[in-house]
Amino acid sequence: MPRIPLPQRLRARSARRTPRLALAPRTHLHPWLQALSLAAVVVVGAWLGLLVVGNVRTPVGPMNTTMALRPSLTGGTKINVSPLGTLELSSHAAPVRLDVNVDQLDPVRAQALVDHPERISGLQQEVTHDVERGTLDLAVRSCVAVVTGATVLGLAVYRRPRRALAAGGLALALLAASGGTAYATWNPESVLEPKYTGLLSSAPSLVGNARSIVTEFDVYQKELARLVTNVTKLYDVTSTLPAYQPDPSTIRVLHVSDIHLNPASWKIIGSLVEQYDVNVIVDSGDTMDHGTAAENAFLDPIADLGVPYVWVRGNHDSTTTQRYLERMKNVRVLDDGAARTVAGLRFAGIGDPQFTPDRSTEQTGEDVEAEAGGRLAAALRAQTAAGTPADVAVVHEPSAARETDGTVPLVLSGHLHHEETEVMEHGTRLRVEGSTGGSGLRAVEGTYPDPIEASILYFDRDTRRLQAWDELKLGGLGETTAEVTRHLPKENQPGASPSPTPSPSPASPTSPTSLTSPSASRSAAP
Repeated sequence: MPRIPLPQRLRARSARRTPRLALAPRTHLHPWLQALSLAAVVVVGAWLGLLVVGNVRTPVGPMNTTMALRPSLTGGTKINVSPLGTLELSSHAAPVRLDVNVDQLDPVRAQALVDHPERISGLQQEVTHDVERGTLDLAVRSCVAVVTGATVLGLAVYRRPRRALAAGGLALALLAASGGTAYATWNPESVLEPKYTGLLSSAPSLVGNARSIVTEFDVYQKELARLVTNVTKLYDVTSTLPAYQPDPSTIRVLHVSDIHLNPASWKIIGSLVEQYDVNVIVDSGDTMDHGTAAENAFLDPIADLGVPYVWVRGNHDSTTTQRYLERMKNVRVLDDGAARTVAGLRFAGIGDPQFTPDRSTEQTGEDVEAEAGGRLAAALRAQTAAGTPADVAVVHEPSAARETDGTVPLVLSGHLHHEETEVMEHGTRLRVEGSTGGSGLRAVEGTYPDPIEASILYFDRDTRRLQAWDELKLGGLGETTAEVTRHLPKENQPGASPSPTPSPSPASPTSPTSLTSPSASRSAAP
C-alpha cells in the first residue's frame, strides 16, 4: 500500500473534522426598493453635509452673519436677528430655505457708520455686494457639502465606490434642481410682506411704515439696506426697540372681533392702541357670549381706551348689549346702514339679525344673513348716489358681507375665528378677522389653544383707501408667541396701476360660495 505524504494526511483529517460551510445565495432587492434606498441615502447624506460643513460666515454691511441652506417644504428666507427675533420672507418656492443668522455687530464697521453718516448713502451698494459674495460662497460650499455627505454615506451603506459616487452625483443634481427652482420662483418683492416673530413683532417700523413701502419703488435692495441700517442702529444705540412712528398722514384702524367675554383682550387692545397710535377701533361683533345684562360690566373698559369704538352686533350680542354700548360717549353703534364719519373715515354697518344664545329664536341660517346684507347694500348704493359714499362697511357674518360686493371698497367681518382676505367678484375687498379673544372659553375645547388675532389697517387720509394692513397673532392660553405679518393690496405693489373704485350695481351681485369655518362650532353658535 502506497504511503500518503504527511501534509495530505493532515489536510484530509482537517477536512473530516471541520465541515465545509455552504455560501448563502446573494439576495437582490426589488428595483423600486433599490431606488428608494438610494434616494434615502442621497437625501440624508446631503442634509448631513449641509448641516456639518454647509455654513458660510460672511460680513453684510457692519454685521457678521452666517448663511446656510436647509431642507424645507416651503422654501423662503429666514433672517434671525438675535436676540430681537426673526423675519420670514416668501422669497422663493423650492425644497431649500436660506437661513441668515445675524451673529454680532462689528464694532469697528458700525462706529465708522456712526462717525461718518454720509457712508450710509453707499450702504445699499455695499450690502448688495456682500450678499452676492456670500451667496456665491454659500453655493460653492453647499455643492461640496452635499456631494461629500452623500458620497460618504453611500460608501458607508453600500461599501461600493461606484454606488457611493452615484449617490454624490444625484445629490449634486438635486441641489442644482433646487437652485434652479429657487431662481425661477425668486420674488424680490417678498421683503415688502415679511412675517415678524419674537421682539421684532413689536417694531413693525423696522422695515418702513405703510406709506413709505407703498411710495418707494426700489424694492429689494433699498429695503434690505434699510433693514441693515436700522438693525445697526438698534444694536449700537440702545438695547430696547424703538417706538413705532407711523406716517402722520395715515389713518390707523384697529380691527377686532369675537372677543367672547375674554377680559385679557382689553389689555391687549389698549396696548395696541398705544403702540400703533390707533385712530379708531372697529369691532365686528360677538363681544359677549350670552348677551345678558349681567355681562354688561365686561364692556366698561371700552370707555377708557381713549379712541372712538365702532361696533356692530354679532350673533352672541343681544339688543341689551347694544343699548348699553350706545350710552358710552366714545362708542358708535352701526345698525341701520347709515354711514357715520369717525376719525376721517365713513363707516356703515348693520347688526347680525340672529341671536343664537336664545334657544327660543328660530334659526334661519344664511338666508336671514343675506337679507340683512342686502339691506346694507341698498343703503350703501343710496349713499353713493347722494354723493356721500361709505369708505368701510362692517358686518359680523361673512355671508352678509358678500352682499355688499361692488357697493363699497372694503367690508370687515368676523364670526369664523380665523383671518381671511379676498377681493370679491365686483372689486370689494373682504377682510375676515380672527378672534381677538382667542375664542373665549372655546379656546380650551381643542387640542391647541386658539390664537388671539387682530389687524392694523392703514388708510390714506386723502383718498381714504386701504394702503396696507398688519395681521397680528398672539399665542393663545399658555403660549407666549407673537407674529406680525405685513400685507399690501396688489394695486399698491410697486409698479402696479391703481384698481378702479367699486361702482354700485343696480342689484345685489351673485355671490360666490361663502367662506367656511374650520369646524361647526365656529360656523354656528353652540
